[in-house]
Amino acid sequence: MTSPTPTVVNEYEADVVVTAVTRPAEDVVEVTMAHPDGLALPGWTPGAHIDLVLDHDTVRQYSLCGSPADPSALKVAVLLAPDTRGGSKRVHELTPGATVRIRGPRNHFPLVSAPRYLFVAGGIGITPLLPMIEEADAAGADWHLHYGGRTRSSMAYLDRLEQYGDRVTVVPQDEAGLLDLATILGSPDDRTLVYCCGPEPLLQAVEERCASWPSGALHLERFSPKAVEREGADTAFELVLQRSGITTTVPEDKSVLQAMRDAGVSVLASCMEGTCGTCETEVVEGEIDHRDSVLDPDEQESGEVMMVCVSRCRGARLVLDA
Repeated sequence: MTSPTPTVVNEYEADVVVTAVTRPAEDVVEVTMAHPDGLALPGWTPGAHIDLVLDHDTVRQYSLCGSPADPSALKVAVLLAPDTRGGSKRVHELTPGATVRIRGPRNHFPLVSAPRYLFVAGGIGITPLLPMIEEADAAGADWHLHYGGRTRSSMAYLDRLEQYGDRVTVVPQDEAGLLDLATILGSPDDRTLVYCCGPEPLLQAVEERCASWPSGALHLERFSPKAVEREGADTAFELVLQRSGITTTVPEDKSVLQAMRDAGVSVLASCMEGTCGTCETEVVEGEIDHRDSVLDPDEQESGEVMMVCVSRCRGARLVLDA
């Protein structure tokens, strides 16, 4: 291995102050954050998320649900999920005046320009779709939202959606059952893009229904990693970090991310499970074994980038622009 020359990747990171905490639905809190000195916060686009650094070992990603036109505040809405790792509980404990560290924003779920959209939300998955709907509506696009949830009281932002009238179909499961995906997605249309966010069973069902749609029509955002089928045992391979002038080895029991850090290259990462996109790295050469839940099939097939926290190389050599 050659001598490491550290490479540092910079991203906006700052302490912000909680200015308001509201409850838009049962077990959901909306947290509004601002810069303590009143400075503008970084710009963002619909579909973006930020990291909340809740302590040294608790970092969680949450979709921004406020207005991109307001640089004075960032808003996230978080469902209390008691059976998870505790991040949502920490957010629910925040009160006005509290300080929290943020990183980002970053966007791996951007709204692509189209004449028509189908938005499909499940529960708290409504959050990234809210600013998308506002942008699509302002652009004069044809769109419809199908919004499912357990009960009406558990579904956030119903009041915010009332202004759109019959463009929004609300389907509480205890009143009307599950979303009728067969009808919603039954007619593939090359002028329509489908945007979906929600729990994994909904995402899987939407993926299956959209299998006959044109390539690139479906856009998803996941809260947790999807199941990835492994092709045999992991093997070691050579890793070349081109900009840093480093060549090292990724052993079978170590991630590309860890090998990069061991070689002295600073890599931003948050979720460590291939869902947030923080560690996305450009690929110069090598066949990628994609194991992330961020890139769509076309993006994975292109082989231009990889999520180094989970993905590996299928061959003997991987060259990264790092």
